[in-house]
Amino acid sequence: MKITYYGHATVGFEIDGVNVLIDPFLTSNPHTEVDPSTLRPDYLLLTHAHFDHIEDVELIAKETGATIVATHELATYYEKKGFSVHGMNIGGGHAFPFGRVTMTQAFHSSSFDMGDTPIYMGMPAGFIIETNELTLYHAGDTSLFSDMKMYGERFEIDVAFLPIGDNFTMGPADALDAAQWLQAKRVVPIHFDTFPPIKQDAQAFCDQLHRRGLLIEPNTTIEI
Repeated sequence: MKITYYGHATVGFEIDGVNVLIDPFLTSNPHTEVDPSTLRPDYLLLTHAHFDHIEDVELIAKETGATIVATHELATYYEKKGFSVHGMNIGGGHAFPFGRVTMTQAFHSSSFDMGDTPIYMGMPAGFIIETNELTLYHAGDTSLFSDMKMYGERFEIDVAFLPIGDNFTMGPADALDAAQWLQAKRVVPIHFDTFPPIKQDAQAFCDQLHRRGLLIEPNTTIEI
């Protein structure tokens, strides 16, 4: 499997000729110069509606016809705008051509910034993605929560993408606990350094996980 990290929480992977992109935030992302119009995902997985996770959804979906996978509220919003969608909800799973996706809870918020008043867009989420090669967990924006222990017991997670930025999500200390509870073979820190309040030493975080910590530089593709 090829995995590409674009900075912040934007992660792409390719398996069996299918391309998946999670939380496309590229145009305003200071960690990447990738033009979103050059990407060709077949599926766009969205954890929640905050701008720094959905900025380039419409541009990419118009260019590619990609199916948007998101919570019911967010999927319905895009469906009414004419996009191909697959709505899900917390605890549910669905078999896609690239693997089975289980939508997990995340403790955060989710809204569109529509001027003076944010518009609530349902619950935030994470994804556990079981493919024929690897099982991935993208936690989305979340605090630490004890059900991560259950995920570690029920799934053999090969790679976990965990936010470490603090302030808006869990910080490094809580992410270390999450890594232990999940029993993930590899842990990739995400959602850090993009804005001043979430500045973190990601290498120090990975060092504390020893061989399990995997720091992927933005715009880098690795093969696992």
